[in-house]
Amino acid sequence: MSEIIRRDPHAEWIARNRLHPLHATLQKKPERWMSAAGIVRKNPHAVGFIGPEGIKRIDRSGAQSASAGKRSAAPAAVQLPLHRVEQPAFHICVVPDMVGGRLSSHDKDLLGLARSLAGNNGAVLAIIFAEHKEQAFDTAGVDRLMHFTDDTLAGYSPELRVLALSAVEAQLKPRHWLLPDSRNGGGELGRRLAAKLSERPATRVWQVADGQCIGRAGAGREDSQRALPRLILAAAECASPVSETRHECLAMATPENLAHGLPRIEDCGAVAVDPALIPMAEAEFILSGGNGVSDWTQFHQAAEILGATEGASRVAVDDGFMPRNRQVGATGTWVTARVYLAVGISGAVQHLQGIGACDKVVAVNKDANCDMVKRADLSVIGDSAAILGALIARINAHRHGGIRDAA
Repeated sequence: MSEIIRRDPHAEWIARNRLHPLHATLQKKPERWMSAAGIVRKNPHAVGFIGPEGIKRIDRSGAQSASAGKRSAAPAAVQLPLHRVEQPAFHICVVPDMVGGRLSSHDKDLLGLARSLAGNNGAVLAIIFAEHKEQAFDTAGVDRLMHFTDDTLAGYSPELRVLALSAVEAQLKPRHWLLPDSRNGGGELGRRLAAKLSERPATRVWQVADGQCIGRAGAGREDSQRALPRLILAAAECASPVSETRHECLAMATPENLAHGLPRIEDCGAVAVDPALIPMAEAEFILSGGNGVSDWTQFHQAAEILGATEGASRVAVDDGFMPRNRQVGATGTWVTARVYLAVGISGAVQHLQGIGACDKVVAVNKDANCDMVKRADLSVIGDSAAILGALIARINAHRHGGIRDAA
C-alpha cells in the first residue's frame, strides 16, 4: 500500500463547515496548547501510539508518535447516506452548462435547487451533451443521468439541443425544467426551449419557496415575484449545493428517433480573445500577483504565455505594480474564475472573500502556513520567480515540441 497521504477535499470542506452534521466527527483534538497562565499543556489521550498488540504505548523519544501523527493527519473518508428513488413520481430536468466538461459552482447551485423541488418522491435528471470529465454527479444530487453523445450536439448547437430536449419533454413530461441563466449557453438555450415548449419562463431566479419564485428585474435593482413556472432560468447562488447525501446517478437512455433538422447556425469554433481585455468578474483563468512577486516583468510574461487575465492583491496595487481595476478582493473585484493562480499572496481576509466563488485555487508562496495556502486546492511552496521561470520554460518546451511533432 502506498504511504502517500491523499487529500479528501470534501472531508476538509465538512471540517471547515460548523453547520454540517458530520463536522464534529472530523475535528482533531489538539495534542498541545497554551494555557491562560502561559504553560504548555498536553492531551494525555493524544500522546503515544497503538502497538502491535493493540495496546497504547508512549514513546518518550517522539519517533513513533510523530509517525503515528503523520498517518492520522489525513482526514477519514466520509460516507454520506445514499438517497434512492426507485420509482420516481415525477422528474426535475436540469441542463447544466458543464463549462470545461465539469460542473461549475452555478451548476451545483442549480442541482441543489432541483433537489429541493424533487423532494423524496421525485428524481433529478441531469441532461448533458458531448464529452465530459465530471465524476461527482452522485454527490451533486443527480438521481438520473442522460448523456447525448451525438457529435452534432457538441460545441455551439442550440437548435439541435432544443430538438433533443423537446424529445425528452415528449417522453417524460417533467414537472420542471431548470437551466442556469448564464452567459455560457444556459440562458440562450433556456429561452429557446421556452419558445419551443410555449412556456413563459422565470428568469434570473434567486429564490424559490412555497410555490413562488423571486427573480432579479430592473437591471438587478428590483425583484419580481411570480408563481413558480415549469421552466426556470436560475441565477448563481439560487440554492445551496447538495452536501449531505449522495445519489444513485443511474444512466437513462436517450429518446429514440431524434429529429435532426438542418441547423441554421454554423459553429466556426472558438475565437481567441486578449485576456487583458476580459473584465475581472468574467475571467475564467486569473493569474494574480502579490507582495511576494519580485520580478513583475516575468509575471506579465507568465500571464501572456498562460493566456490568463492579470489580477493583483491590494498591496501590489498600492505599491503601484498593478492598476486599481485589477485589484481582487472585497475592496476590489469579486471574481468567479474556474482557476485562480495566486503568486506571492499571503491571503488577507478581504482577498479570500473576493475569491470565495472560484472553483480551483492554486497558491505559489514561500510560507507554507499562510492563509492562501490553507485555502488553496493545490499549493507550490518556493520562490515565485523560480517557479514562474520553470513554468514558462516548461510551456515553451511543450509548445516547441508540439510544433516539431506537427511538422
